Amino acid sequence: MRETLTKITAVLFDMDGVLIDSNEAIERAWREAVHMYGRTISDTDMVKHIHGQPGRHTIATLFGDLSITDQQKVQAHIIYVENTAIYKPIAGVAKFITALHKAGVKVAIVTSSWLDKVNSVMNLLKVKECISVIIDRDSVTRGKPYPDPYLKAIKYLNIAAKQAMVFEDSISGVKSAVAAGTYCVGVGHESLMTLGAKFTIADFSLIEVIIQPNGCAIIDFGNAHRILVG
Repeated sequence: MRETLTKITAVLFDMDGVLIDSNEAIERAWREAVHMYGRTISDTDMVKHIHGQPGRHTIATLFGDLSITDQQKVQAHIIYVENTAIYKPIAGVAKFITALHKAGVKVAIVTSSWLDKVNSVMNLLKVKECISVIIDRDSVTRGKPYPDPYLKAIKYLNIAAKQAMVFEDSISGVKSAVAAGTYCVGVGHESLMTLGAKFTIADFSLIEVIIQPNGCAIIDFGNAHRILVG
């Protein structure tokens, strides 16, 4: 049975793991950073304190005992590695964003990363003109898993939370989107549904945006889900 959800007027994307495959670069940067101080990092720390988390949270958690100067060195290293890495776009995402824009659907990026990296990714995907709102790590005091980033994006878009569809790949990101009251779709493992994601997709390659005669659009996920937008 196909699902139709009405009144979705905006689509919000996380960035790392949703727009680009950046896990390898992020994990390498943090492993190098902890090695600088003779430390190690566990897979649990990667999931709980790095992926989907603002850098200031990670530094406070893993490097909170270091001097401010050393913490700044860690941050500088992370920024350098992530800004100079070569990223691969998630399959189909650029085409999907472009199709949403052509259909008149507002698009936002809500990320725990910094604005320079967001701009680089938008240029990589060639979607800069499609993005209405950007919420980056410096836009809010409390990042994911708190709802603040998505609530701020929703406010800027001037829509109700239930009118926003969010794509997230991390535990903290899904928690943030669900707590904000949005319709969250997980990108990646099905376990994200246990956190409140409605369903999951592997990537965006099977998604189509279909314009109807009345001007509204349908997002067809190529599975059991068809979402009405507009």
